Amino acid sequence: MKIFPNTRLLSFLRDELAVPEKSIASALQQSDQDTSLFPIVLWQYGLISLEQLDQIFDLLASTYGAGNRAQF
Repeated sequence: MKIFPNTRLLSFLRDELAVPEKSIASALQQSDQDTSLFPIVLWQYGLISLEQLDQIFDLLASTYGAGNRAQF
């Protein structure tokens, strides 16, 4: 079963951080569809900066809160 990041995260990557669709697809493939690794893979492969990774974590924290362990 493939698991994909939520629409809000994907929209944020495309619209706010201007990450190309091809880069998003590549990071998804590299993370083996494990959405918990997805933001780290984007950073690890140089597709986003450390500052952008921090912005993603802020988005995820505001979306899911510190106590919620739901998949993003």
